[in-house]
Amino acid sequence: FSHSLPGVPPVQAEVFQALQRLHMTIFSQSVSPCGKFLAAGNNYGQIAIFSLSAALSSEAKEESKKPMVTFHAHDGPVYSMVSTDRHLLSAGDGEVKGWLWAEILKKGCKELWRRQPPYRTSLEVPEINALLLVPKENSLILAGGDCQLHTMDLETGTFTRALRGHTDYIHCLALRERSPEVLSGGEDGAVRLWDLRIAKEVQTIEVYKCPQIVWDGVATESPWLTVCGGGPALTLWHLRSSTPTTVFPIRAPQKHVTFYQDLILSAGQGCCVNHWQLSGELKAQVPGSSPGLLSLSLNQQPAAPECKVLTASGNSCRVDVFTNLGYRAFSLSF
Repeated sequence: FSHSLPGVPPVQAEVFQALQRLHMTIFSQSVSPCGKFLAAGNNYGQIAIFSLSAALSSEAKEESKKPMVTFHAHDGPVYSMVSTDRHLLSAGDGEVKGWLWAEILKKGCKELWRRQPPYRTSLEVPEINALLLVPKENSLILAGGDCQLHTMDLETGTFTRALRGHTDYIHCLALRERSPEVLSGGEDGAVRLWDLRIAKEVQTIEVYKCPQIVWDGVATESPWLTVCGGGPALTLWHLRSSTPTTVFPIRAPQKHVTFYQDLILSAGQGCCVNHWQLSGELKAQVPGSSPGLLSLSLNQQPAAPECKVLTASGNSCRVDVFTNLGYRAFSLSF
């Protein structure tokens, strides 16, 4: 945040900024292609860029844990972000924007382009809260409030197809790395598997028939799928047979889930990052600083092994940094 607001007395500006921080939610994160920087997007449409290398340095000061640059990216919340080898892509209400990482790091935060999927009416401005890169075809998949998956060619910026099947809001996307398939989860209580080669839905997992409903997160690692959501149960599914194999014993709704080595990491209501074994055994609960967590990001860029960290964000102005999965080392702050 700037230290002054035009036309506002300094004391009032400080109070306003303190209130903004108090009510901040950080929805999204993305690591730079070099692995040394982290972008975080909040509910005010701002993106902050943190230097992970400076914050992790043995000579780090308190200033090292604050943004090196903050810029206004969207009129509404920044729901999702991903990085290509050159660009930072961010999504808000009805549009996705592209930014050059090289320019951002020079503090030149001017948008490179913006695109809006072909919605049914010009008045429709649905949230885009899921972005997914498909590297093999150099495309981006967007999903959200219009119940469709839109594919955008990253070279031309054109939208090439829309995948229809969900009957309610789509919250999350996951890519099956060993095959050209994408999983999507929505409020219709289903996880749908799409084959990108034929642009069709090839499998539906009707999660709503079990004790949990899909709301926010899916992760996949062949042959497994984890589902977390608005119901009380985090669940591991076997994809081929469409059957749940493990229901994890946690009552707090989980909002984000990811595979890491032989573990499943989940986070949601409550301040902890949970470490699970595939069998359902809770290996660790590591407390963070936010009352609720919405986003986990694993920095595994080979170019910066010294910045290999897990970061977690949610209902606060802080991004927790875990240099070791077993404890929170420190927090970055908007």
